[in-house]
This record gives sequence, C-alpha cells and structure tokens, in this order.
Amino acid sequence: MKERIFIDQLGGHKGEKVSVYGWIHIRRDHGKLIFLDLRDTSGLVQMVALPEHDGVIEEASKLRSEFVVEITGNVNERPERMVKEGLNGDIEIEILGVKIISESETPPFDLTEDTSGIDEEARLKYRYLDLRTQRMQNNLKTRSEFGRIAREFLHTRRFTEIETPILTEATPEGARDFVVPARLQPGSFYALPQSPQQYKQLLMNAGFDRYFQFAQCFRDEDLRADRGFEFTQLDLEMSFVTEEEVLSLTEEMMIDAAEKLGQTIKEVPFPRIPYAEAMEKYGADKFDLRTEEEKEAGILAYAWVVDFPMFEKDDNTGNWTFTHNPFSAPKEADLEKHMKGEDIESIKAQQYDLVCNGSEAGGGSIRAHDPEVLKATYRIMGNTEEEIEENIGHMLDAFKRGVPPHGGIALGVERTIMNYVNEDALREVQAFPTTRKGKTAVMSGPSELDQKTLQELSIVSTKKKEKEE
Repeated sequence: MKERIFIDQLGGHKGEKVSVYGWIHIRRDHGKLIFLDLRDTSGLVQMVALPEHDGVIEEASKLRSEFVVEITGNVNERPERMVKEGLNGDIEIEILGVKIISESETPPFDLTEDTSGIDEEARLKYRYLDLRTQRMQNNLKTRSEFGRIAREFLHTRRFTEIETPILTEATPEGARDFVVPARLQPGSFYALPQSPQQYKQLLMNAGFDRYFQFAQCFRDEDLRADRGFEFTQLDLEMSFVTEEEVLSLTEEMMIDAAEKLGQTIKEVPFPRIPYAEAMEKYGADKFDLRTEEEKEAGILAYAWVVDFPMFEKDDNTGNWTFTHNPFSAPKEADLEKHMKGEDIESIKAQQYDLVCNGSEAGGGSIRAHDPEVLKATYRIMGNTEEEIEENIGHMLDAFKRGVPPHGGIALGVERTIMNYVNEDALREVQAFPTTRKGKTAVMSGPSELDQKTLQELSIVSTKKKEKEE
C-alpha cells in the first residue's frame, strides 16, 4: 500500500511528483491561470493550474469550495520573493491532474473564516462543516494532545487506565441524574454517572493503587456556557497518599501538559489559598489572578484552594449538606468534632480545588476510608441508619474488607482546553455538543418514543396522555 502524503509533509518532497487528497478551500480563477488552496487535516497548500498541461485548466474550472479531490502535481519551490508566511509557504503544487472524488453544495456559512459569530443552531446543525474550520480543528487537536500527554505522564508513574460503567445506580446527592429505563426490570431505571466517584474508590479497595480514566460524565443541570449535559473529566485516584502528594503530582502533570502545548503559566509552584482567605479577598472560591495584560497574552494563572468547610447549610431545607461530596475526610484536627457531630460549621475537610483564570479546573479530596467516619458524615446530614444503609451500604461493606487510605482529583477536560485555546464556551472544545436548549448537534434529540417502545419499557408518557385528552 502506497503511503499517503499529507500537506504538512510536502516540504520533504520538493522536485517530486505527488498525489495529495483534501478539500478545496479557495479557488481563484485568473483566466489563463487557476489558483487553488487545498486543505487537509494537516494544513493548506497553494496549487496552480497552467495552460501548458492539457485539460488541467478545464478540470480545475469545475472545482468549487469543499469539493473533495485528488490532485496530482509537481512540488515546486517558490522563489524567495514569493514565499508566504505559514505552513508550506515556500512551495507550490503545479497541477498535472485533477480527480473529483466528491462534490459539495455551497456551504451554509464561510468555512474559511472563524465561525464563532455564526448562529449557534446553524453551526450545530452543520457541525461536521463547522469542524472543518481552522479554529475548530485546532481546538480539538489541542484536546487530543492534552489527552496524549496526560496519559504518557500517568503511565510512567504506575497508573492503570480503567473504564468504569456508564449504566449505574441513581444517587440522591448532587445534580439531577439522567436516567435510562431497564427493560428487564420493569419500572426500574439506571442512571448515567455524574462522576465515577464510588467506582474509583472501589478500585482502590480492589488493590489497583493508582487509577485514571478520561471519564464521560452526565448531569441534568441548567445549561450555561461552561456547563453542559455531557462533559469529560480526567479522573485520578491513588492509595496511601496525603493531600500534599495529590496536589504535587497533579500540579506536575498540569505544568508538563501546559508547557508541551506551548502555554505560559503565571506562577509555579501554584499558589495555595485557604478557602476563607479566597472568600474574603475575592468574594468567591473561583478567581482570576491575571492582570489585563496577562489575559490578553493568554497566560494561565493556576491556584489551589484548600481548607474547605466540610459542611454548609442547604438553602432549601436548612439542613447540613456536603460542600464537595460526602466521601471526603475531615481534617485530622476536626475528626473528634466530626464523629460527635459537634461544632459542625467549623469542621474543615481534606478537600481542594484547582482554579484557573476564574473557573474551576478540578477538585478532589482525601477520602473517608473508615466506615464509621463516612457514617458520621451522613448522620450530620440528617440520614437515619436505614437511609445510610440504603444509600452507601455497599461502600460501608467494602470499607470493612481491607481498604487502603486513598484520595484523588477530577480535572475538567473541557475547561482546561478552553483556557488553553482562549474559548469561553464548552461547545467550542467538544466535537458534537448540545445547543443551549439541550438539542443534540446534527441529530434531532431528544425525541419522543413510539407507543410500542414505551410499552416495552413499561413507561407511561404523561405528555402523550395530555395530547389525547
């Protein structure tokens, strides 16, 4: 099989006859000459159709924007005075043959320009076209490179990549779950995971010591620019670690990725700011440490927020609830108060957030691996012994069977890449996101199910009943 030549490889084929595949980016007809910019996933190259090659002008004149073609031609070095800035600016393809592989209708918007100002519904309806643009190609390639760098970093530090289930059990904590009907258990439902929290702790109990995955997570929350129904987090968990060790390893990984991707970090090591100080100084636990000049330059300003309160009052019920998640461990100094359920507002947790440029980049904690400590957390939140057993009985049982101390962190992949490429919305770093109204890109989900399918799943649609009435 002949190896394909990509556009960014053409510089190594000067003076040779080659065949290149791609999309027509721009066509400029100068009468006796036709210039083409051909695009593939690696970049752009200029091509020229000359009258001395029989039939080439005629074939090139048939080409239009976004036609998929195979072009055969000579790789010529451009004269010094004609060299253009950018990829392949020092070469030009002299076209010898044109083969149209696939024609294209006129695109609904200009793919040679930044599409960020185009109507969102049009962009997502034709997302496969939007993704052809230079900005979107760069955003998703940056995301891919971040994943590769992080994987390499973690594999060299004895981490094992393990996938956890997508179909799981609904939990009463956190955001609303997306649920899936269980056909084989009529009237019962799976939930899509809001995070792999319990599974990754069980993997520590299983003896894997250091785990990670790029976990797909789902939360039925109100949508906004930096929050969607679906998101990905780089999920880490480690056994026999302290808070300091989790922070140090995470910081090393984030610095490694940022530097390899050409980013500049404002301050290393990352500042560590107690929660109370952050609230007093910035009025929030997510803050931006950059100057206006650093913002314009795309600087990354990371900081750790530490010493979080373990509990806070629920605005709706007035009861105590967790600030991060119920599986966090209290600070050693506050353990006695925690176990007695006394002076609750003063209990601090072994929790930490990584913030960057005004948003939360990640969060984690050292976990409560002692089943009695975990039960005390749920008692403070008003759970009865029966409710505790129903909610986390499986975790308590696991923690009675030789569990190591453990802790970890979950890092938001989309928010990390948004900071890298200076975007302000998750959809700009996701391939096929939902719209602000919750509609899927390209396809028309969510959609109604037919009556036969609903009956098979033991579901009665109140909306269908309302229509009938």
